[in-house]
Amino acid sequence: MKFFTRRVARVASLCLLLAALAGCSQQELYGQLNESQANEMVAALRSAGLDAEKTASRDGKSFVVSTGANDFPRAVEVLRAGGFPRDSFKSLGDVFVKEGFVSSPLEERARYIYAISQELSRTLSGIDGVVQARVHVSVPERNPLADKPALATASVFIKHRPGVNLTQEVGKIKALVVNSLEGLPYDNVTVALFPADPLPPAPPRSGLAAMWGNYGAWLLIGGVIGVAALAAGLVMWLRQRHARQTRDGGGQLSVALRSQDDVASNVPRPSLRVVGLDGAQSSNI
Repeated sequence: MKFFTRRVARVASLCLLLAALAGCSQQELYGQLNESQANEMVAALRSAGLDAEKTASRDGKSFVVSTGANDFPRAVEVLRAGGFPRDSFKSLGDVFVKEGFVSSPLEERARYIYAISQELSRTLSGIDGVVQARVHVSVPERNPLADKPALATASVFIKHRPGVNLTQEVGKIKALVVNSLEGLPYDNVTVALFPADPLPPAPPRSGLAAMWGNYGAWLLIGGVIGVAALAAGLVMWLRQRHARQTRDGGGQLSVALRSQDDVASNVPRPSLRVVGLDGAQSSNI
């Protein structure tokens, strides 16, 4: 009985372990994300019909986006087409952080150009329909001996969602860049628009496969819990049966012993006669 109970307990533990592994079958897509980036990526994946989850990292300072192991390839394509994760741009305050070292004029100029590019890229990325934006600024050094000063130039790269037409917004984009940088002529700004790839189509799945993809882990966990409950009920039933058999066996044994005592008491005993020395018989005993 104890051996059988131990075997049932081992089977139930194995089932629970398999359920835990099934629940942990998520594969990480991206980590070290802030909450805004993680929310946008989860929303994009769920809009594409994919299961996605956002969990906090171990240090609690960032977030991790994960999806099912079977949906991992398509999830990467969906995020790439949507321009996720969004770029993190540095501001002027981040670039020109006060440090103890003295910077050279060349370094200060490079940092200034980089900060302007970051600020413009951040601004253009906020336009509706823009997936990714980059601004490359070139500011030549001023030569006091030159007859005409060299003019600055800027190149704007914009990747937008399919079906979004930003052609009519090119003039506004150029004006935004021109007014952000001193000495930049309007004609020296180039804007290049590129449509992003459309979202990859979802592979056809049968109804059973779709149900398993959406609720497979929960179905497996429910089945394992049911098996564990059934095993626990079986163990309790076997224990009750063993206890009842033991109790019934003890009662039958006591009844048999009492019956033997009753039979032994009803058997007639032979009478004994005491014979004296003179040969006379005395009374029966």
